[in-house]
Amino acid sequence: MRKINFNQVIKLNSIVILFVLIGFDNGYSQTIANKTPTMFWEKVQFGGGFGLNLGSGYTEIAIAPSAIYPLNRYISVGSGLIGSYTRLKNQYSSSIYGVSAISLFNPIEKIQLSLELEQIRVNTTSSFISNQVSRKYWNTGLYVGAGYRNGNVTLGARYNLLFDKNESTYSDALMPFIRFYF
Repeated sequence: MRKINFNQVIKLNSIVILFVLIGFDNGYSQTIANKTPTMFWEKVQFGGGFGLNLGSGYTEIAIAPSAIYPLNRYISVGSGLIGSYTRLKNQYSSSIYGVSAISLFNPIEKIQLSLELEQIRVNTTSSFISNQVSRKYWNTGLYVGAGYRNGNVTLGARYNLLFDKNESTYSDALMPFIRFYF
């Protein structure tokens, strides 16, 4: 099991706070406030992902709802839930659940950069001939990403800076994504 390096966590939190403090554009916030009084929940955007894969003796279901709050026209912050279930009949099963925190930075309208911290609990059971192996562990991912944004949809890729091929839930550090918020 991998140990969490608290110095890295402190550095990450410092970077996120710095992004928020530097990027906060008071002029933009005042313009919005002067045009129409908006409440917190009116600005929150919801999105996420859902996956379903069915086959002969194989089932995979994944759901990852999330919400973000735009601090200004450049920066949004939010969080999400992660859940998945995978089963290969009489051979393998896995359940994963967890949370994520996300920061999105849009330097220009069509480009979106992201920083995501993901903490998931992994429970797996593998059955081989007459031997059953179970593993339960926590897995932390720290992702940096970039994508092309068109309206509410972003298509891109993210890279896990904490990827360890022996302990990771995923097979590769680089993962494509489609992100949407409404």
